[in-house]
Amino acid sequence: MTCEQCETPLEKGDLRCSVCGFTAPLAHHHVVVEKKQVLRCTGCGAAIAYDAKRQAPACSFCNSLVKLETIEDPVEQTEGYLPFTVTSDDARRALQAWLNSLGWFRPSDLTSSAQIRELKPLWWVAWAFDADAVVSWTADSNHGSRRSAWAPHAGQSQCRFRQVLTSASRGLSQLEASRVSDGVNLQQVHSEPMGADDAVIEQFDTQRSQARQQIANAVYDEAKQAVRSEVPGTSIRNLNISLVVTGLTSKRLSLPAYVMAYQYKERLYRVVICGQDTKFLVGNAPYSVFKMVMVGLVIGLVAIIFLGIAASS
Repeated sequence: MTCEQCETPLEKGDLRCSVCGFTAPLAHHHVVVEKKQVLRCTGCGAAIAYDAKRQAPACSFCNSLVKLETIEDPVEQTEGYLPFTVTSDDARRALQAWLNSLGWFRPSDLTSSAQIRELKPLWWVAWAFDADAVVSWTADSNHGSRRSAWAPHAGQSQCRFRQVLTSASRGLSQLEASRVSDGVNLQQVHSEPMGADDAVIEQFDTQRSQARQQIANAVYDEAKQAVRSEVPGTSIRNLNISLVVTGLTSKRLSLPAYVMAYQYKERLYRVVICGQDTKFLVGNAPYSVFKMVMVGLVIGLVAIIFLGIAASS
């Protein structure tokens, strides 16, 4: 079914068109709403699928306590799952390789002393959207500036966005979600979870109106990034855009990842690895304070020597 005013496709449960806001036909409003029970993390706020046979007393994202919560209002629900193609052993090897690649400023025994304490496969949630937009922009650049450092420019562009992912996860940070989402194949969508029987499933817990606003913000950010190449010149400032979206559809997907915790010197560190390609991972690791102090002392000593030479000459 499409909008009667602008012919944008309407998704199941839409009360209004996502583009023009026109009211959807009454026959389209009816949605069967089920009360859902989820495990709500008291730390990061993530919602995890609840199964009495597989209770999870700790959050898979941040390890905080979880509490049982019943969601009564209609919320977004997953439409498809991307399968795990990376095994837990692959994830362990990827962590070791990553630790080896971090450079000289890390502790010398980091790889040999780091111990994996937790390795949890999970499906985290995101929207994949398609959109068409007419983008009008204004900006200053160094092109045609002549005696001035900047010259004003303006233009209009047609932008098409396909299969753009924006995170709906509460358990992953924006940086983590952005990094691991680069490694997924959006053509491998299944109706059921596949590839990791013991994986935790994060739930969508965003109302439709909030979801639309978050997707609209993502469209705006993508459009602003896209038109930067349209501005002439090599230096740009004061880029402003306005856009008219002429089509917007979205899918709610669950994406695979491993959340790992490793210990070094009595402290835990976190790494998130894409469940389809181990090259896409993000995490934190300790620095060697001793090495950083030594480098600082060497730099300071060199600076003193040069200052002494300059003063004597």
